[in-house]
Amino acid sequence: MPIRINLLAEAKAAEELRRHDPVKRVIFLGALAVALTLVWSSSLQLETMLAKKEVSDRQMEIAARTNEFQHVLTDQKQTAAAKEKLNALKKMINSRFLQGNLLNALQQVTVDGVRLTRLKVDQDYFYASGTPPQTNKNGIILGRPSTVTEKIVVWFDALDSSANPGDQVNKFKEAVADQSYFKATLNKTNGVQLINLSAPQAGSDGKPCVLFTLKCNFPEYAR
Repeated sequence: MPIRINLLAEAKAAEELRRHDPVKRVIFLGALAVALTLVWSSSLQLETMLAKKEVSDRQMEIAARTNEFQHVLTDQKQTAAAKEKLNALKKMINSRFLQGNLLNALQQVTVDGVRLTRLKVDQDYFYASGTPPQTNKNGIILGRPSTVTEKIVVWFDALDSSANPGDQVNKFKEAVADQSYFKATLNKTNGVQLINLSAPQAGSDGKPCVLFTLKCNFPEYAR
C-alpha cells in the first residue's frame, strides 16, 4: 500500500497557528474598541453641540421676551400716568369755581333795606407732591399723583339801612344760605358766617345804617 506524504501540511499548520494567534486577536479587538469609542465620543460631541445650540436659542428667546415685557411695563406706566392726568382734568372741569355762577346767585338774594357794597373772593392753592408708580414682580403699583388743594372763601360787605338798622342782617344771612347755589356748594356746617357787625352809624346819604360782613366757606377740593 502506497504511503502519501503531504509536504504542505507543515506550512498549513503554521498558517493556521498564525490565524489563531491570541495577540492578533487582542490587537484586533483593541482597534475595534478604539473605533467604537471614537464613534461614541463623536456622537456625544454632536449631542453637546446640539444641546448648546438649543440653550442659546432659549436664552435668546428669553431675552426677547424680557425686552417685550419691559416695553409692556413702560407702556402700562405711561397709560396709567395718562389716565391719572385725564381723571384730574375731568375732576377739575367738574369742580372748578365759576365766578359767573356766583354773581348770578347773588342777583337772586334780595332783602329789603340791605345793599351789597363789596364782594371779595379768596382762592388759595396748596401743593402736595405725589409718589411715582413702582414696579415689582406682581406688576405695577400705582403711585399717588401730585395734588393741589383749592380753598375758596367769599366775603360779602353789606349795608343795612332799613327802618331799624341791624334787624335785616340775619335775614340776609339766611337768604344767602337758603339760595339754591349757595345751599348746594357751601359747607354744610358754618357755610355762611357773620364776621363783623358795626354799631349804627350815618351812611353816605345821611341815613342811619349798620355795616356787616358775611363769610361764605366753600369745601376744599384736591385737584
